[in-house]
Amino acid sequence: MINYAREDERIDDLQCKGYHIIQKPKGFCFGVDAVLLSHFAKVKKGQNVLDLCTGSGVIPILMAANTQGDHFTGLELQAEYADMAARSVAMNGLEERIDIQCGDVKKVRELYQPASFPVVTVNPPYMTDHHGLQNLYEPKTIARHEVMLELEDVVAAASYVLPESGSFYMIHKPFRLAEIFQVMKQYRIEPKRMRLIQPYVDKEPTMVMIEGLKGGRPRITIEPSLIMYDKPGVYTEEIYQIYHKEKPQL
Repeated sequence: MINYAREDERIDDLQCKGYHIIQKPKGFCFGVDAVLLSHFAKVKKGQNVLDLCTGSGVIPILMAANTQGDHFTGLELQAEYADMAARSVAMNGLEERIDIQCGDVKKVRELYQPASFPVVTVNPPYMTDHHGLQNLYEPKTIARHEVMLELEDVVAAASYVLPESGSFYMIHKPFRLAEIFQVMKQYRIEPKRMRLIQPYVDKEPTMVMIEGLKGGRPRITIEPSLIMYDKPGVYTEEIYQIYHKEKPQL
């Protein structure tokens, strides 16, 4: 049996169609935000998808499992994570549906043709504050903070590869919503659907998922908030459904 993981890596069960993923315990591991975005995004049969800032490749793998999209491409800046993602794809036997490319989002014009992906997904770095960070170029920092690219770089890249009426899906932080909408409109991606994510029903949102349409008309649908927990340690029914699990009987 081929050992796809290296000494500093582990193999985690995605609990979805028998798929697994390689991760670095001491590096940046995917979180619930990636899982929720893969569920929020809509992909039609036969469509090709580009996942920017793909990291471990979890979003393309989950979307290959849960949608009828034809092909998924993950673009990742950090070579070690692109290599790890490619090994996860091979481990799951998904080489015909997913490819991982090591490259810079800011150089997307050198990598792809314009209007070449009808769907773009991205779980980008959220944070702009670099105060107190000891190493700006440590992999965890690059994944979480806008060190190597900014929000505008991500949206500009998406706008370039999207055709007219192409769909853009992003998860981000609510405190940056005004900026997010401004930048999306600047690059002709009209916000069309939004869903806030709250840890508990009585707590303020900590994440937001947004769907945009390239060249769309102004009109946005605000969906009911997604609540993560009924109480500490117990997910809501919807979260269990997203994770393809049955809610335990208490």
